[in-house]
Amino acid sequence: MNAVATLEPVASLPAARPGFSPTRGWLANRGFDLIFVGGTAGLALTAALGLSIEAALFGAILIADLWLLGYHHVIATFARIAFEPGGLKRHRGLVTWVPLLVLAGVAGLAAGVGAWTLPTIYLYWQWWHYTRQSYGIAQMYRLKSGHPGRTLNEMKAVIYILPFAGILHRSYQSPDEFLGVELKTLPIPLIAVEAAAAVTVVALAWWGFRQWRAWRAGELPLAYTFYLLSHLTIFGVGYFAFPSLEHGWLVINVWHNAQYLLIVWLFNNKRFKDQVDPAQKLVSMLSQRRNVVRYFAVTLAVSTVAYITLGGALALASVSALPLAVVVYQVINFHHYIVDSQIWKVRRPEVRTDMGIAQQAA
Repeated sequence: MNAVATLEPVASLPAARPGFSPTRGWLANRGFDLIFVGGTAGLALTAALGLSIEAALFGAILIADLWLLGYHHVIATFARIAFEPGGLKRHRGLVTWVPLLVLAGVAGLAAGVGAWTLPTIYLYWQWWHYTRQSYGIAQMYRLKSGHPGRTLNEMKAVIYILPFAGILHRSYQSPDEFLGVELKTLPIPLIAVEAAAAVTVVALAWWGFRQWRAWRAGELPLAYTFYLLSHLTIFGVGYFAFPSLEHGWLVINVWHNAQYLLIVWLFNNKRFKDQVDPAQKLVSMLSQRRNVVRYFAVTLAVSTVAYITLGGALALASVSALPLAVVVYQVINFHHYIVDSQIWKVRRPEVRTDMGIAQQAA
C-alpha cells in the first residue's frame, strides 16, 4: 500500500476555552461559600471603611466584634470539642492540664517580667494563628478543587508571604502600645521590610500569571481562587492600609472570627447531615440548615452569658482590674490557639470526613 495514500487529515482537537475549572470546589454549596468567603471579607472591609472614614468608630466596632464574633468564636471552640463524639475523652489534656499550664505561664510572665509581655506575645501569636486558620481553610478548598497535588507549594507561598511581610512592617513601626497596654516589638530594620515587600510583589505577580494561564486553559478553580483572593485582600488591608496597628488588627480580627463561626457551623451541619441524632439531639437539631438562625442565637446567648459572668467576676476580684483582666483574657486566647491548632488539622480523619475531603490526597 502506498504510504502517501494512507495519510488522512486528522481533525484538530478543540482548543480549551478560557474560564474556570468544571469542578467548582465549594465547601458546601455556592450560596454558603459566597457568604463564607465574600460575606466575611465584605464584613471586614466594611469595618475597614468605617475606620477610614471615622477613626472614633474603633471602640464601637471593637465592642461589636468582641460581643457578636470574638467571644462567640472562643465558645465555639469548646462546643466543637464537647459535641464531637468522644471529644472530651480524646482531648482531655486540652481541657484539663493545658489551661493550667497556660495560666501558670501567663501569670509568671506578667508578674516576673512585666505586663508588656502579654500583648507582645499576643501580637505575634495571633498573626500566626490567623494565618494558620486561613491556611487550613485554603487547604480544604485546594483539596476540593479537583487537582490538589500540583498547587500545594503555590498555595503556601500565597498564604504565608503577605502576612509575613505584614508582621515585619508592623514590627518596624514599633508601636508603644497595643489596645492600651505597653507593647514591645522585634527590632526589624527597614531593609528587611523592603526586601520582604519586594519578594511578596514578585511572588504574587508570579502567582497571578499562573492563575491567568490556568484561566486560559479553562482550569482555574473557582472557589479556591476566590478564597485566596479574599485572604490576600484582608491581610493586605489589615497590615498595610492603616498606619494604626489596632485598626489593621481589628479588620483582620473581624474576618477571622466570622470565618470561624461559619466553619464550625458547617462542620456540625455536615457531621449530622441534616438529621437529628438522638445521642446529641440539641446540637444536631440546631445544626440543620432550617435552624441556622436558632443555632447562632443559642450560641451567641451562651457566649454572652459566659463573658458577662466572667467580666463581673473580674470586677469583683480585683481593685486594679486591668492587669488581672489582661492575664485572664490572654490565658483564654492562648489556650484557644493551642486547642485550635490540634482539633482543626485537615489531616485529622474526622475533619476530612465531615468536611467531605476524606477521599482526596493531601
